[in-house]
Amino acid sequence: MSAPRRVLVVKCTSGTDRPETANQALTVAATAVAAGAEVSLWLTGEASWFALPGRADAFELAHAAPLADLLAAVLEGGRVTICTQCAARRDIGPDDLLPGVRIAGAPVFVEEVLAPDVQALVY
Repeated sequence: MSAPRRVLVVKCTSGTDRPETANQALTVAATAVAAGAEVSLWLTGEASWFALPGRADAFELAHAAPLADLLAAVLEGGRVTICTQCAARRDIGPDDLLPGVRIAGAPVFVEEVLAPDVQALVY
């Protein structure tokens, strides 16, 4: 019998306003996917913009993995969610998002972080 898979929920609240913090959040999420963890990445606040096509491609930070590659890794092996209120404040709708990104609110976030065997990190 195998051990249950650990779940990591990462909430990224920063975008181009705090590039190092944004990059750290996505680096941790992508690294956790590569390590075999179940990963849920939440993009909130200014990080919400990364859920739109081309936005992560335009992000640059010296000595850091490309944000678009990190986001693609999480989308491939995990789940990416943009906050309902954050999306609404930015006029972002479901049709604006990268394929595989969903919009969900606080009840879903709370359900995820309160589940057994979950580690939540907020950047």
